[in-house]
Amino acid sequence: MINRVARIDDRVAVSNVLVSVADKRNLDLLVPSLVGLNENVRFFSTGGTHGRLAELLGESAGRNLIKVSDFTGQPEMQGGLVKTLDFKIYLGLLSESYNPDHQQDLRRSGAVPFDMVVVNLYPFEQTIAREGVTCEDARAHIDIGGPCMLRAAAKNFIRVAAVCDPDDYESVLTELVANGGSISLRRRFALAQKAFKHSAAYDSAIAGYLAGLTPEEVAGSYELDRE
Repeated sequence: MINRVARIDDRVAVSNVLVSVADKRNLDLLVPSLVGLNENVRFFSTGGTHGRLAELLGESAGRNLIKVSDFTGQPEMQGGLVKTLDFKIYLGLLSESYNPDHQQDLRRSGAVPFDMVVVNLYPFEQTIAREGVTCEDARAHIDIGGPCMLRAAAKNFIRVAAVCDPDDYESVLTELVANGGSISLRRRFALAQKAFKHSAAYDSAIAGYLAGLTPEEVAGSYELDRE
């Protein structure tokens, strides 16, 4: 049965923010400003992004910053291959404010509704543009969790702001300041449009690169065990 929604909020206050970025530009603008708007805002993050947020938050990191692995109860897969692909994460991304069953799911699992997702993706196109890049170099830079989070947040634009471009932080903050810490449906929808366009371009770049390889070029990236 397809889930259909009738009632939503025009403005959504930003209290829980999921952050996982390869491009860390402008976090020094976004993060302190969000704390200034809501001193109890919580950032959920992983890996290098968590480390950068800890630097920016300083003493308030203990109050405002949570490791995704602590939140989910699951350690990261070795090599960071699995960090955010977890039921609690996607319940927080896809749940709806006026669906009592979703609210019960949140309580049951100890999850929280994410109001904003700040995600950008592994630099695949920059990687394949380098001279001498191998198939393995390219494969290692295919992002999985990032597109999944971005798509989930963008799908649920009725409640979640999906922010994928560091150059948008300033305008998003301008709206938050003007609206007392909340973000409008109009802006959430515009961000969703951009997020899906970004995700589509990313997948297109991967598909185009793989389509241009020969089996011999792929095999040349590895030591093949033929036994």
